[in-house]
Amino acid sequence: MQYYSSTKIHNIKKISKYKKKNIKVYGWIKSKRNTKKGILFLDINDGFSTKPIQIIIKKKIILKNKIKIQNLNNGCSLIILGKIKKNINNNYNEIHAKKIKIIGKIKNKKEYPISPKYHTTKYLRKISHLRSRTNLISSISRIRNTLIYYLHNFFKKKNFFWIPTPIITSLDTEGNSEMFQIYQKKKNFFNKKSYLTVSGQLNLETYACSLSKVYNLGPVFRAENSNTRKHLAEFWMLEVEIILTNIKKIIKFIKNMLSFCIKKIIKYNYDDLNFLIKYNNYDHTQLLKEIIEKKIITINYNDVIKILKNKEKKNKEKIIWGIDISTKHEKYLTKKHFNSSIIIINHPKKIKPFYMKTNKDNITVSSLDLILKNIGETIGGSEREYKLTKLDENMKEKKINKKKYWWYRDLRKYGTIPHSGFGLGLERLLMYITNIKNIKDIIPYPRYPNYLNF
Repeated sequence: MQYYSSTKIHNIKKISKYKKKNIKVYGWIKSKRNTKKGILFLDINDGFSTKPIQIIIKKKIILKNKIKIQNLNNGCSLIILGKIKKNINNNYNEIHAKKIKIIGKIKNKKEYPISPKYHTTKYLRKISHLRSRTNLISSISRIRNTLIYYLHNFFKKKNFFWIPTPIITSLDTEGNSEMFQIYQKKKNFFNKKSYLTVSGQLNLETYACSLSKVYNLGPVFRAENSNTRKHLAEFWMLEVEIILTNIKKIIKFIKNMLSFCIKKIIKYNYDDLNFLIKYNNYDHTQLLKEIIEKKIITINYNDVIKILKNKEKKNKEKIIWGIDISTKHEKYLTKKHFNSSIIIINHPKKIKPFYMKTNKDNITVSSLDLILKNIGETIGGSEREYKLTKLDENMKEKKINKKKYWWYRDLRKYGTIPHSGFGLGLERLLMYITNIKNIKDIIPYPRYPNYLNF
């Protein structure tokens, strides 16, 4: 029996299409049970959906195909030829097998880590190479795939150019990040210290100042010793730069982008979202609806401080203008005060990076932070400082060596132009969409302090 030209299990919907025809499917066994009459029932799944299909194998077929029942275990891969029929009692399609071929056996079923029983996410992280065989991780993976596809689709429709920015760098984009230094066996390979990038933004800006509308989507790295539910050492970042735009327009752009992508996920990953709702025992579709309908509240940093000061009177917490908004503050604002995701704008200059444009008050910058409810900061953006004298002033204030950024400064020397941009943490957005509480379960192979397996 050939392995190819098989039918995807999730496509088997209308019995009329396959009636009186042999159909070929492949997949991995999810469960097995037999009857006293020697009939074998297998649930198999091919990874395209959470829903398996039932395979019915009569005793004579088992004998004819010379199959040892003990070799048909959970996780075993096989290919099946048979006829599709509708189960009268349960009104779903099933396949009555004619030919069966085992592709890959389970060598020791007692040692196979993915049994049909419930497994904690903590346990599944220990077997990341096999955890995509669970409905939980496969659902997240399919949603991730749809999100990335439609992000690219959205930018293509908006006439953006995708720019691959460097992963190896000699500069810190933020100016004060903890970075992974690259060990060079030949010490003078680059003739300078090299690191894994924390952001491709500065490189992306160089192309924005010639191609007008650009974006990048790829991995970035942070060496912060943070082992929290929303931090990773390696994660994916969407970065966008657009000329002749401002914060107001960028916020509108972000809302449209998120709404577009989440609509597509609801359309194409309906079964995956339903599975996650049952898994979490919580219907989070209202959270997705807020994004689709663009009901994200925009609020000035000054007003946020006023709200937190009113709260401080009750909790005796010290709130002063100029503080960074903490995780505790984010939770209070999104879960209690507003009961909604929010965008905070116009932060104090001293807590933001050197490249952000200073407002007329000279103490704040034209910035934005999207704080998603239940997740926290997911997008950070700003108008970029496009005047060389102002940029140099910012660098001096932040004690940054402007000579190292000579090429970035060149953009302001040669045909400078106002531009704005933002960065989106892909895994945090996926946490929001899937309602999964720990970012380590969102990315296929998580990297975090004291953990580097696979």
